[in-house]
Amino acid sequence: MSEHRHIPEPGEMVYTPKPSWAPFFLALGATGLVAGTFAAGFIFPPIVYAVVGAVFVLGALRNLIGAAIRGFYGLPRKQRVPSAALPVETIVFTPPPKS
Repeated sequence: MSEHRHIPEPGEMVYTPKPSWAPFFLALGATGLVAGTFAAGFIFPPIVYAVVGAVFVLGALRNLIGAAIRGFYGLPRKQRVPSAALPVETIVFTPPPKS
């Protein structure tokens, strides 16, 4: 049970994106655009909800796309490849015995 096992390094690294408030503001802006369509007569005129929603959507999309571009170009271009290769096996077809 206490034998030492060699665990190889992973072949590729996984990089997670940075946290962002942009999806929240995108959803808030989309809600504003929908409210601009259906919220006639509620506190403000509907055009106000639509314009504010559009500003939020455009700002959030700009932030999301910019963060994605910065994240992509911030990754390393090359990764060290592990030298372990799988052994080659040959598959030989043997026909079933005739009865």
